[in-house]
Amino acid sequence: MIQNHPFRLVVFDVDGTLVDSQSGIIAAMSRAFEAEALDAPEAEAIRRIVGLSLDEAVARLLPSAVNAALVERVAEGYRQAFIALRSRGDYREPLYPGAREAVAALNVGEVCLGIATGKNLRGLRVTLDRHDLAPHFATLQTADGGPGKPHPRMLLDAMAEVGAEPEETVFIGDTVFDMEMAVNARTTALGVDWGYHGGDELRAMGARAVLDTFDELPEALVKLGEGAP
Repeated sequence: MIQNHPFRLVVFDVDGTLVDSQSGIIAAMSRAFEAEALDAPEAEAIRRIVGLSLDEAVARLLPSAVNAALVERVAEGYRQAFIALRSRGDYREPLYPGAREAVAALNVGEVCLGIATGKNLRGLRVTLDRHDLAPHFATLQTADGGPGKPHPRMLLDAMAEVGAEPEETVFIGDTVFDMEMAVNARTTALGVDWGYHGGDELRAMGARAVLDTFDELPEALVKLGEGAP
């Protein structure tokens, strides 16, 4: 059981935390670059920017001397490529082991669940509906309406929406952008070691603990609530 922890709001990242979407992200970004006659970035470079808002991610992958118009074209190319990939019958975006069970177990009593992701709202809803997870989440925060990670805006909006304080909120993610956002919002940062950045990086950026599997989540939440590392 997970209700013994003190957190009123538990917010999850999506890509690299709940779902393994790297194959689609890498394929769509590669197609977007190739459409502009650019060399596609290495797969590891693409994984490193997962979690950022799309425009910021594209800007980091492009050479430094580029203009905003090219960033916008590549970003739009990515959107269209990803929509096309997602519409295929063989598209796969699997949940990580234990993700469904962890989310369901957390959604009890006075606990609210949320999402804070670099996806746009349309893409987020598709992912949640695909895995029948949407009913579990009380607040959905994306980069559509303002600055993305590591700016704290999404977590601040999530807390305001459900009436939670920073000390009552924990954010669970797999990248340094996630951990930095949680720290910037003065919430508890909890990392996962199965995503796109390593556990040591997450700890260095402020993760209070790093999970190896979702099975460790109940105990981690209790310990974090008690102030233990």
